[in-house]
Amino acid sequence: MLESKIPTTPAARRKRLGWLPLLFFCLATFFSPFPTRGWAQSGGSGASNASGQTGSQDSANHPQQQAPPPEAGGPQDDSGPYAIPKVDSGRQTAAPPPRPAPKSTEGTPSYSINVDVPLVSLDALVLTKDGHFIPGLQKEQFRVLEDDVEQPIQSFGLTKAGYTAVLLVEFASTPAFQTSRQQFLYDALHASYAFTDQMQEKDFVSVISYDLKPSILVDFTSDKQAIYSALNTLRIPGFSETNLFDALYDTLDRVDRIAGRKEIILISSGIDTFSKINLDKLLKKIKDTPNVTIYTISTGFLWREHMAMRQGMGAAIQNTDFLQADNQMSTFAKMTGGRWFSPRFQTELPDDFREIASTVRNQYTLTYRPTNAKLDGSYRKLKVELVQPGTDKPLVVKNESGKELKYQVITREGYTARHPVE
Repeated sequence: MLESKIPTTPAARRKRLGWLPLLFFCLATFFSPFPTRGWAQSGGSGASNASGQTGSQDSANHPQQQAPPPEAGGPQDDSGPYAIPKVDSGRQTAAPPPRPAPKSTEGTPSYSINVDVPLVSLDALVLTKDGHFIPGLQKEQFRVLEDDVEQPIQSFGLTKAGYTAVLLVEFASTPAFQTSRQQFLYDALHASYAFTDQMQEKDFVSVISYDLKPSILVDFTSDKQAIYSALNTLRIPGFSETNLFDALYDTLDRVDRIAGRKEIILISSGIDTFSKINLDKLLKKIKDTPNVTIYTISTGFLWREHMAMRQGMGAAIQNTDFLQADNQMSTFAKMTGGRWFSPRFQTELPDDFREIASTVRNQYTLTYRPTNAKLDGSYRKLKVELVQPGTDKPLVVKNESGKELKYQVITREGYTARHPVE
C-alpha cells in the first residue's frame, strides 16, 4: 500500500527531489560564521557597539575592520575640516516654557504701541560770498546736526526741477496825507512782474494779494498769461490796512496741505497794522510748517529814504517801524532757509529773482531719520556743515585759480517734531 502512494514515474521523481537544493542553501546560511544575523537584527555594527560585546567580537574575528569613531563624535586627528560635537540627549536641557501673557484688567481693551520715526527732509543751499551756487558736492562732505547731535544721512541728491510757489503781494490803499507812499505799490507790482518773467514750464505759481485779508487771485498754474492777468487787476486798493501776519499765517496753512517742497515769495513793506495773529504765533506757525522756504522782498526803499531825511518825532517813529519791519522780513526768510532782499532800485529786481530762481532749482536735498525718536512735538534745531570726508575739519572750496572761497550753507533753522496724535 505504501508503494502505491509514491509516484514511480521519472517526472514524478524529479518533481519530488527539486526542493533538496533549497534545503541545503538554508542549512548553509544558518551555520555560516559571518555576522549576517547581527546586521539583520541591529541594522549595523554601531548598534551592537553600545553593549560593548558584539563590537569586540567582530574586531577579534576581523582585525582589518575600521574602528568606530570616538564618543566625542569628531575626528581623532587634524585631518578633518569640521569637528561637530556630539549632542548628549540625556544632558540636553529642555526649552524654557513660554512667558505667560500679562493679565489684562477687566474692561480694559488690549492694544500695542508701534513708534514710527518719520524721515526728515532738509534742503541745503551752498553759496559763495557773491551768491553763486556751488555744484558738485558729495554726500560725504555734508554733516547734519540736530540739537548738536550728528545724524546719519540716508539719502542725498541735487534737486533740479520746477518749483511750486505762492506769490504773496501786499496791496493796500494809501491815505491822502501819504500819497508819496504809492511807491510801495509800484515796487510790489514791478517785483511781481519780474518774478513772473523768469518762470519756466515746470513752475507752478499761485498769486495771493492781501490788505485787510488775503485774496486768491489765481490758483496754481504754469501759464504766465494767467498770472499777468491776475496782477493787472491790482490797480485800485480798497483798504489801507496791511495785515501781514494774518496773510502769511493763512498762506502757510494752505501750502501745508500740499505735498513736497514749496516756496513763498513775500513782496511786502513788512509793516503789520491790524492783524489778529501776533508775531509769536506766526513764528510758531513757521516752525511747525515743514518743507516751506520763504523768500522776502522789501518794498518802498526810496520813500523810506525820503522819510529818513526828514526831521521830527513822526519821521523817527516811521524809521523805527521800518527797521522792525526789515527785521521781521529777514527772520521769516532765515528761519526757513530762504533769503531776504531789499532792492534800492527797480533795475535790481530781475537779478534778485533770477538768483531766487537759481536757488530754488539748485538745492542739495538730504534726508535722515532722527536719532531722537521721541514724538513729543518739541522744536529741534538744525545745522548743516561742510567737512572734509572722515574728519571734523571744514571743507576747503577753491576756484579755478586755486584761491580759497568763502561760502555759506543756508538751510532752515529747525523743525517741530510730529506729535503722536497727529
